[in-house]
Amino acid sequence: MIIVTGSVHARSDTLDDVLRLALEHVRRSRTEFGCLLHSVHQDVEDPFHVVFLEHWTDHHALLAHFEVPESRTFARAMRDLAVVDPVIEIHEAEVVHF
Repeated sequence: MIIVTGSVHARSDTLDDVLRLALEHVRRSRTEFGCLLHSVHQDVEDPFHVVFLEHWTDHHALLAHFEVPESRTFARAMRDLAVVDPVIEIHEAEVVHF
């Protein structure tokens, strides 16, 4: 499984747009093949800090997600609405059942 975390720090004048676009992106992404989880969270200590959590079946599914035109448009929009460039981290994980 692939775990992706991402974050964006919205400018004070763009927070509403960041949250609206984030929800649209998350809801669309959940319908993609290989998406196990896609969520967005607002930091309770810093409401301008928005965090994404994604789980994908494998690298192929994630790469396909990155190729979706709407995903590219979303990434560009987040850059334009942020104080600093958004950050994304990709981790490979093993599922262990106890």
